[in-house]
Amino acid sequence: MPDLLLELFSEEIPARMQAKAADDLRRMVTDKLVAEGLVYEGAKAFATPRRLTLTVHGIPARQSDLKEERRGPRVGGPDAAIAGFLKATGLASIDEATIQRDPKKGDFYVALIEKPGRATLDVLAEMLPVIIRTFPWPKSMRWGERSSRPGALQWVRPLHAIVATFGLETEEPDVVKFAVDGIEAGQTTYGHRFMAPAPISVRRFEDYEAKLLDAKVVLDPERRKDTIVTDGRQLAFAQGFELVEDQGLLDEVAGLVEWPVALMGSFDEDFLSIPGEVVRATIRNNQKCFVVSDPKTKKLTNKFILTANIEASDGGKAIVAGNERVIRARLSDAKFFYETDLKMKLEDRLPKFDSIVFHEKLGTQGERIKRIERLAAEIAPLVGADVEKAKRAAHLAKADLLTEVVGEFPELQGLMGKYYALAQGEDASVAAASEEHYKPQGPADRVPTDPVSVAVALADKIDTLVGFWAIDEKPTGSKDPYALRRAALGVIRIITENQLRFPLFERAILHSLFFAERTLSTFEGMVSKNARSLDFVLPGLAETLSERAHQMARSDEALATASAHFDALITDLLSFFADRLKVQLREQGARHDLVDAVFALGGQDDLLMVVRRVEALGKFLDTDDGKNLLAGTKRASNILAIEEKKDKRSFNGAPDPAIYRLAEEKALAKAIDPVRIEASAAAAKEDFAGAMSAMAKLRPAVDAFFDKVKVNDDDPKVRENRLKLLNEIRAATRAVADFSKIQD
Repeated sequence: MPDLLLELFSEEIPARMQAKAADDLRRMVTDKLVAEGLVYEGAKAFATPRRLTLTVHGIPARQSDLKEERRGPRVGGPDAAIAGFLKATGLASIDEATIQRDPKKGDFYVALIEKPGRATLDVLAEMLPVIIRTFPWPKSMRWGERSSRPGALQWVRPLHAIVATFGLETEEPDVVKFAVDGIEAGQTTYGHRFMAPAPISVRRFEDYEAKLLDAKVVLDPERRKDTIVTDGRQLAFAQGFELVEDQGLLDEVAGLVEWPVALMGSFDEDFLSIPGEVVRATIRNNQKCFVVSDPKTKKLTNKFILTANIEASDGGKAIVAGNERVIRARLSDAKFFYETDLKMKLEDRLPKFDSIVFHEKLGTQGERIKRIERLAAEIAPLVGADVEKAKRAAHLAKADLLTEVVGEFPELQGLMGKYYALAQGEDASVAAASEEHYKPQGPADRVPTDPVSVAVALADKIDTLVGFWAIDEKPTGSKDPYALRRAALGVIRIITENQLRFPLFERAILHSLFFAERTLSTFEGMVSKNARSLDFVLPGLAETLSERAHQMARSDEALATASAHFDALITDLLSFFADRLKVQLREQGARHDLVDAVFALGGQDDLLMVVRRVEALGKFLDTDDGKNLLAGTKRASNILAIEEKKDKRSFNGAPDPAIYRLAEEKALAKAIDPVRIEASAAAAKEDFAGAMSAMAKLRPAVDAFFDKVKVNDDDPKVRENRLKLLNEIRAATRAVADFSKIQD
């Protein structure tokens, strides 16, 4: 079957847009082909700095003929209905319709519509101009004389030529005849801007790709990446070094060149006195070059790898020299910034934060730092960190945001704080926390393990979460401007991967009291209401909070409003963490419904305990005892739900043993209490495997009960007693999880 070749040749396409543009082109064309009934065998799109290319294989030469029966009005129906039917179907008269007989509804007119398929070439000529005109560039422009006319083409950069051919491999392809804004589709493209700028006539994809390669254009971006990495490695290896690979930079550089040529340059060794990350950021950000390291020491050398877009006649000497001049100037600036930063201590920068707003409802950065300090000091004992070191680390952790180097290279925040802290003689753990309190920043990022870093990282993330929850700035749909999902996942990973027993929401509730005055006036009363009950969390703080609360409280109505709001906030935040934990556990192979079953018990703010419960529950449900007990428990829950809805009441309370009639219900009642006691005791000791083993002892009695006992007995008292017995099953299993939340 025929293939399609489409190329859109233009001025420079920004590297950051190329991959998505290629995917958009493939998607838009293939979606439209399928919509037109033209099912294809395969499609692939490519991008270079000057062209988007698409090849679609195995497209039928024409659409299939369409036959459709369309039912019309009843025979003898209104003239207006018949006239509308004729117009819609294209029939000249009602005599051209057939009559379909329906014994129940009467006779109807039916039109047989035959629509011959069109040639694919014609379909392409119709659809491609529309796709080009509606292409979803993030930014586009108009140009030339036509730009002022209505409907002028908008493209990312001026579009110069369109290649569009369609045909069989064994035949000369046809040009898809169409034009967009005066640019007619044809068979002519162009090679490398400098090394082979002459026009090239192409026919189909294989011919097109080969001719471009001869004209110094590597069409496939993956092949360009391979060339850059391979040649860069070889240049470094030849001098005893190794290339420091950077996937993000590689993707960008491959989008800047059509004919990659790797070259090596150097800079003064004096610049290696500044941190390697600063050297790398300077060379990467300003010149899009790769740095080189010594494989023995793993430290940077004074070499770099650049990627040219031309085979220069002088072997690239002028290109290298030009890059060296620019890099020398940029490294001089970076060295000046670094040395200037070292002249001022980190804490001397902090007063400036008092005038920088973090969020209009959450105060300044200075206020936020104070909150993080207080919270880090409370978290420190729970994670085995020295309290004074945690306070000091939290005090300094954000200071590098005001340094010259971080102002120039924001991606180095935290890391520079560590270097500056070490330079001014801070404890190693305090310095490390400046970098590590931002971690983890993604699923592949490591979590901090040093206790001081853990305390500050948790304090920072909890402050963010509770703060934005308090002012009702939560993630919605795909929008998460404050990265709250990432913060929650970070908390989860820090706690679970460090095996920490951390009462998350006691910390969160307490912490929210610290900025009551700044966030919501309704929190003022909550301090008074909860201060005493929170004394077990922070001994000695309750009295201080209570005194402050009495000063802030205004009325009983404010207290009631605060209480309701506070309960809703914490419940909602707990639900958010449950959702994030589901994501985390699902990535590790756990079932999300098991997380629901554990969280449904309420009060589950110890994430490590939740994880252990889920793991034990998953293993239990893989056994026959687990599967059968689940079936019996869910059957009990379903019956109870139906009957409670029917009677508009719950069946709580202990069943009456005197009303038992059958041996099976007596046996079940006898089995429940020991199992409940044993399972609860095991769960209290966090022996969840033991709790599951205890639960398994219920299985024979539950199976026998449902096999022999009719729950909805004709005697109302017997029925009620048996429903209460079912409720006992449900209550007993809740020592481990809410089995009703588990999917079959």
